[in-house]
Amino acid sequence: MRHVVIDGPGSVQVQDAPDPVAPGLDGAVVEVDATAICGSDLHFYDGDLPAGGGVAVGHEFLGTVVEVGPNVGRFHVGDRVLTASVAGCGHCDGCATGDPITCVDGPKVFGSGALGGGQATAVAVPAADFQLLAIPPGIDDEAALLLTDNLATGWAGAKRADIPLGGTVAVLGLGAVGLCAVRAALQLGAGRVLAVDPVAGRRARAESFGAEPVEGPTVAAVLEATGGRGADSVIDAVALDATLTDALSCVRPGGTVSVIGVHGLDPYPLPILMALLRSTTLRMTTAPVHQTWRELVPLVAAGRLRTDGIFTHRYALEDAAEAYAAVAARTADCVKVILQP
Repeated sequence: MRHVVIDGPGSVQVQDAPDPVAPGLDGAVVEVDATAICGSDLHFYDGDLPAGGGVAVGHEFLGTVVEVGPNVGRFHVGDRVLTASVAGCGHCDGCATGDPITCVDGPKVFGSGALGGGQATAVAVPAADFQLLAIPPGIDDEAALLLTDNLATGWAGAKRADIPLGGTVAVLGLGAVGLCAVRAALQLGAGRVLAVDPVAGRRARAESFGAEPVEGPTVAAVLEATGGRGADSVIDAVALDATLTDALSCVRPGGTVSVIGVHGLDPYPLPILMALLRSTTLRMTTAPVHQTWRELVPLVAAGRLRTDGIFTHRYALEDAAEAYAAVAARTADCVKVILQP
């Protein structure tokens, strides 16, 4: 097989590796038809997270089942499937809730060292009956890839933002997850979604989704847009120190800040007194991807929640280095990339 490895800041290789085998009696092997670069993959590329001797990356992929263990009951060779980015044992009380983050054995993320990377020609998938989802009719490849992580993350972030019906939401960061959060917030009843990003073209993209772009320093711009009150809910899809502080500063008293961006390893100096005096609710979420499928799949299949306009480019898997450089530039025209083996 071939897979993408990041072995240092800005260094991407496509390497040979042994072909995967089904991991255990309940595992499967998926031949990858399409995979994607996620913003969190860039933490290895940018050097925010250590790559050690090299990390086989990628946690968003779909494909065809080519091998199953004898205890797999729901899937067969030839089935076309997508998988959740986060894996659990599939058998414990935590996994029974549909949230592998609460797995008794601890969650594992594809492409982070714990499991093989999804940016590959094939991937070993543990606990296949729990981990995989047959791609339903009406779900195209772009939608299916978003259901592995980004759409689920944007949806979970919006749900945990306590959006009042008709309320105002500010979304900080308009990469793929932020754009998914924009659509999720509107679907969940937001009256206004303020779109915040330093790149004008990304604000324009969010505007085409139904958001209101705001320019200038975030706190001042959001306060101006809300008559000085602040947003009812703020979704931070970046999680830099600066965006976290902006989020806590531009949410209204009694409002909720929902963090779905991936922070670095250095601790964040939380302005706890300000948050206390303003009765701020702060939530941080790794999406319960499996749990979100019950809600998202019917909405996407029925066309009620759109997934177009997120993916902007396609590259061959062998051109992963070029693809990563394009995504890392964070331009208006390149938001999210599909890699195809």
